[in-house]
Amino acid sequence: MEWLSTENVIAVGTAVLGVLASAGVLWYERRVPRRKRIGYRVQLDTPIGNNSPAGQANVRLGLFNETRGMADATLVLLRFENDGSQAIGREDYDSAELHGLIAEFEGRTVRGIAVTLPPRTEHMMGHFSAATGLRHDGNRLYIPRVPLNKGKHFKLLILLGGGATDSPVRIIGDLVDGDVVETRSTTLDDTPPLFSRPARVLTVLLTACVITLSTLVMVRGETPPPIGCEKGSLKVVGSTAFKPVAEELAAKYEQDCPGSQITVDARGSAAGIRELKEAGESQKTGSPALVTLSDGPKSAEDEQLTENRVAVSAFALVVNGKVGVKNLSLRDVRRLYTGEIRTWSQLGGADLPVILASRNSNSGTRGVFQRRVLQGFEPAESSADCHEKSDTRAKVFRCELDSTDQVLATVADIPGAIGYSELRAGTPTKGVRHLTLDGHRPAIDSAYPFREIEYAHTYGRPPADSLASSFLNYAMRGSGQDVVRTHGHLPCYTPEGLRICGS
Repeated sequence: MEWLSTENVIAVGTAVLGVLASAGVLWYERRVPRRKRIGYRVQLDTPIGNNSPAGQANVRLGLFNETRGMADATLVLLRFENDGSQAIGREDYDSAELHGLIAEFEGRTVRGIAVTLPPRTEHMMGHFSAATGLRHDGNRLYIPRVPLNKGKHFKLLILLGGGATDSPVRIIGDLVDGDVVETRSTTLDDTPPLFSRPARVLTVLLTACVITLSTLVMVRGETPPPIGCEKGSLKVVGSTAFKPVAEELAAKYEQDCPGSQITVDARGSAAGIRELKEAGESQKTGSPALVTLSDGPKSAEDEQLTENRVAVSAFALVVNGKVGVKNLSLRDVRRLYTGEIRTWSQLGGADLPVILASRNSNSGTRGVFQRRVLQGFEPAESSADCHEKSDTRAKVFRCELDSTDQVLATVADIPGAIGYSELRAGTPTKGVRHLTLDGHRPAIDSAYPFREIEYAHTYGRPPADSLASSFLNYAMRGSGQDVVRTHGHLPCYTPEGLRICGS
């Protein structure tokens, strides 16, 4: 049978896998437990008095006209629902206070509230009282820790004054192992579908594309063109956090493209940028066969460099396992690095001195930490070996190390040590624990602030038929994306990656 060729078998197999993948997505959406989630939305925000968006006075009768202070009043209806796949209990709210969430109305004052519940859920009314945290103060409404079974909801009708209906409404608070997110309403009281509309559209499009592609291959009988392999030598320098990815990318490219030789020499993002600039300036014309990987974008003065967004990398704060602290606020992290907190007992941990195991000035990971977490610079080095403080006048005990591996080894070895690393690198190290920040776990898809885009820089724009261009295309859009994912990073040229890398 002529059609029973290797290419056509692969095409048909790909189509079958696409259909199975679609069915698998549906099964996963409906059967596999996901993170807990509370969705909220503003279902009504309307003026009662003379503050309508058009500036026209409303017609008011009865209490709306006779009650004082109604000229600038507005009514807001908030709906809160459990639109995740798991029940939410009182202990799931991430708050140290009696209440679980806060509704804040910018420019308006809360004057009164009414709680409404769906039929056959009247038993929930006992969770709404002053004893459970229900109160209002100024422009804030404090909402109790209301337990919600899957698919259940409650509504709050709030009487406000002092502002227009277009004033922002903000919900403050989170879940310990979940999210509180704003949702969109279709009809007023529809239950959110388990299989979301974007997921349905994506599944249908994926299936249609795979079937179309396989049909074209079978009908035309053509073999897809290979990737644009190039021969020659290339050097990859820069980020030590991204070094394992670069090494595997280089090895796989050499295997797929005989005649290419790629050397990886990672000594830090800043050192890699300097080497790239020196190579470009000494070559006078053209782009050298050199690619620099950097944890973060280029600086404003490096106009001659061309940057390419490769992946989103997650980083993590790590501590010695004996510290006894699992979560820190961003404010406490900054207090650690200014010397305001010198022992872990000040944060409820063990009676151990705080030792900051940091990276040197060449480190891109250090730059990410300073931008995303500290929002400032680290203090000066006060110890040469991380064991003894050489500068006794310094407020902090801080040492500098040359690589992520050295930071992890030092944190694991010294009780009381804290450092930072690329998330994937810190996972298998014995004696090292990840810290959550403000209750958020370190992950690319969470609100953990310690993450950054990994860039690949070239001096100018290398020719399209050069090994540098081919390797970058392989890493960003080709088979190299699988390598990036394997190491725990999110490729920028994927639907989710484009959303994060483009923001």
